Amino acid sequence: MTEVAADTAGAAGGQAPAGKAIGGRTAQLQHTGLRHGWTTGACATAATTAAYTALLTGEFPDPVTITLPKGQTPAFALAAEEAGDGRAMAAIVKDAGDDPDVTHGALIRATVRILPAGSGVVFRAGPGVGTVTRPGLPLPVGEPAINPVPRQMMRDHVAEVAARHGGTGDVEIEIAVDHGEEIARSTWNPRLGILGGISILGTTGIVVPYSCSAWIDSIRRGVDVARAAGRTHVAGCTGATSEKVAVAVHGLPEDALLDMGDFAGAVLKYIRRHPVDRLTIAGGFAKLSKLAAGHLDLHSGRSQVNKAFLAELARHGGGDDALAAAVTDANTGLEALRLCEAAGVPLGDLVAATARDEALAVLRGAPVTVDVICIDRAGVIVGRAEPRGL
Repeated sequence: MTEVAADTAGAAGGQAPAGKAIGGRTAQLQHTGLRHGWTTGACATAATTAAYTALLTGEFPDPVTITLPKGQTPAFALAAEEAGDGRAMAAIVKDAGDDPDVTHGALIRATVRILPAGSGVVFRAGPGVGTVTRPGLPLPVGEPAINPVPRQMMRDHVAEVAARHGGTGDVEIEIAVDHGEEIARSTWNPRLGILGGISILGTTGIVVPYSCSAWIDSIRRGVDVARAAGRTHVAGCTGATSEKVAVAVHGLPEDALLDMGDFAGAVLKYIRRHPVDRLTIAGGFAKLSKLAAGHLDLHSGRSQVNKAFLAELARHGGGDDALAAAVTDANTGLEALRLCEAAGVPLGDLVAATARDEALAVLRGAPVTVDVICIDRAGVIVGRAEPRGL
């Protein structure tokens, strides 16, 4: 499993009040008994914070503490540090917890250099960090493969260090990963046109560990808790961003939220046997396109986005042969979606509707109404399927 977007407000082991059953993601993570870890983005932010602090003060904070998007404040020990010639480098060893992440144990280095006032924050790809060479990703071609949320985390921490120690906040940040190019061969980066190394990822800073059996068991427990609380509407979400959207759209309480992750089949099969009135499935467009194509395990190692399938959906939505060919040749599902949006073809809605119908087929006539929400990486809704039951 690689880094995932997950809401882990209780990931550090917070407990429910005595006698009170809790649900949602926090309860699911506690139920697995697995240890969470830190994303490459969190490690890069910690290393950047330590290096910039050293540039301004002459001392490396060790351990270095950062604030994650959900408010957690983990501390990281430095594995290496260097300073001189207007630059400072700090390094963190990534700990993925109990998750079998290919980047577990990788050494994440941040080298920070002072830039002239007004330059802002500039990101560079050092050895072992990839560069984007094809469209369809959340970064422009030519940019270092440092995703938007880690970039913002680093900008925020640079600004905090500058305010505390009298800096301008104008810096170049070079992120490098020892043996990153070798590690990247075990990821999808080469196929996506991210060349030269791994990506720096993470939307919450925390890696949620997934043992298939433990996580599927936690999904079942989540359904049980929701039903015991009298919830008639639950949402199976692939990550923290889709969970936020489901809450915003439907106003669901925490104990009605299921951290589905990649296990769409586990949610559907358990709800088939233990029905609720309504199930919302919310997730990223690419993942839910896999469900639409009939996959019940949405993990990238076990199912892929089928662009020929998306091209056929585009045809059904009024797309011509040229659009279908462009979708088939698209680098990512997101690029296929954008091509269709530009052509006025509602591929997002088509994927959502097809995913809903696939979910209903798995439910096999259980008295459950299903709706689907597809989002892009920024959490914008790009496809909806209205509630329907069999």
